[in-house]
Amino acid sequence: MTQATHPHTEQELRVQLAACYRIFDMLRWTEMIYNHITLRVPGPEKHFLINPFGLLYNEVTASKLVKIDIDGNVIQDNGYPVNPAGFTLHSAIHKHVPDAHCIMHTHTTAGCAVASADCGLSPDNFYSAQLYDRVAYHAFEGITLHAEEGPRLIKSIDNKPAVILRNHGLLSWGPTLPMAFATLWTLQRACEIQVMGAALGPTRAISKAIQQQCSAQALQFDPRHGAGEDVFAALVRQVERLDPSYKD
Repeated sequence: MTQATHPHTEQELRVQLAACYRIFDMLRWTEMIYNHITLRVPGPEKHFLINPFGLLYNEVTASKLVKIDIDGNVIQDNGYPVNPAGFTLHSAIHKHVPDAHCIMHTHTTAGCAVASADCGLSPDNFYSAQLYDRVAYHAFEGITLHAEEGPRLIKSIDNKPAVILRNHGLLSWGPTLPMAFATLWTLQRACEIQVMGAALGPTRAISKAIQQQCSAQALQFDPRHGAGEDVFAALVRQVERLDPSYKD
C-alpha cells in the first residue's frame, strides 16, 4: 500500500496508523507512553484502533494496535492493554462529530504553553493565519477521566478541526488520518513560532482579511489538493527508511 492511496481495509488502516505513530516519534510529538491517535475501521459498528498502553510510539506496529468500541472496550484482544481513561475525549468526539474518523492528541511543549496562555493562539504568524475560524477552545476540567465532560467538549468544538484544550494540549480530528495530521501539524507549527517569537517582543499583526484569505487558500486542508496526503506520504517514506518494522 502506498500512502498516496486511500486505505479501505482494516489492515491498510493499521499500517497507516502505525506509520503515524512512528512519524509522531520522529517529530518528537511524544509524551512517554501517553496520548493517543485513534482511527475508525470500516464497518457498521463504531470500532477504532488505538495504541497499546505501555508502549512507546516507536514500538507501535500494525499488529500491536488494539481494536476497541466507542466506549473503549477491547473488541479484538491481541494481548495488549489499553488506557480507557485516555479514550474519554476521543470517544465523545467520535460519537458526536460525524466526520471525526481520526483524532490526534498531543502534549507538546509549545502546544501546552499556548494552551496555558491567556491569549491562546495569536493569529500573527504564517501558520496561525491559515487556521482562521478553524480553532476551538475547551476549558480545562482536570484530568480527562469523566464521561460527563463529553457534551461540554462537543459544544466547545463546534465542528472546528483544530482544538486547543486549555491548560492541557492540542487536539485535531478529520475524516482521514492525513487530514487530521495536516491540521495538527499546522497548529503545532503555529504554536512553536508563537512561543519562540515571544522572546523578541511584540509581533506584527495580520489583518482579519488576510487571515481569511490564508485560511481559504491553505492547500493542505483542501481535498482537491490531497488534504494532507502528499506530506503524510513523504513522512511515511522517511519512516520507511529509518525503520520499516511499523508494518509488522
